[in-house]
Amino acid sequence: MNTLTKMALGLIGQLHTKPASGEALAVMSLPPAQTAGGLPLMEALRLRHSARAFRPQALTPQELSDLLWAACGLNRQAEGGRTAPSAMNAQEVDLYVALPQGLYRYAPKEHALQLTLAEDVRRVTGYQDFVDAAPLDLIFVADHSRMKIVPAAMRESYASVAAGAMAQNVYLYCASAGLATVVRAWFDRQALTQAMGLTPDQQLLLTQTVGWPA
Repeated sequence: MNTLTKMALGLIGQLHTKPASGEALAVMSLPPAQTAGGLPLMEALRLRHSARAFRPQALTPQELSDLLWAACGLNRQAEGGRTAPSAMNAQEVDLYVALPQGLYRYAPKEHALQLTLAEDVRRVTGYQDFVDAAPLDLIFVADHSRMKIVPAAMRESYASVAAGAMAQNVYLYCASAGLATVVRAWFDRQALTQAMGLTPDQQLLLTQTVGWPA
């Protein structure tokens, strides 16, 4: 679906998800992340860039596992520390994964994907046409209920910084693994909020497309 069609449908409140394709498992277990190897940091930074053309080829379970661990997985099991920082360790940003077979929330502690909606929401994650066919779109959602000790006026700023750190982790992993990615903030917030069934305490921050470069 092209950009103009999406914008027109959004204006009349008719930008919707598609039926899922493939089996939507309630819990998708991931193999242990491979946390050794990859490119040296400075080389990954040199190769980091945004891309907007993707092949529809799905990531393997191992590639998906490594990607999500890089984004916000546990790297200090004893204290529940993650690969991305958050103010006062609130860990207020949830990472959702839009796949053809459904929408999942990444659970770092279990290192698994938990089904939240058996629908293909990729087309709603952005106005750009490439989001519809790329193998996955990440959605960064802040949960303000976890930020009670942060003044209300500062919560969005704090959460946005945390989401930005997670997105950069994704960029560096993609640079190391030869994947393409682009972070995006241009999407129909009302349509995506409704599609995901978010509560008033939850706020959409960013989306990010990942896949093999076309």
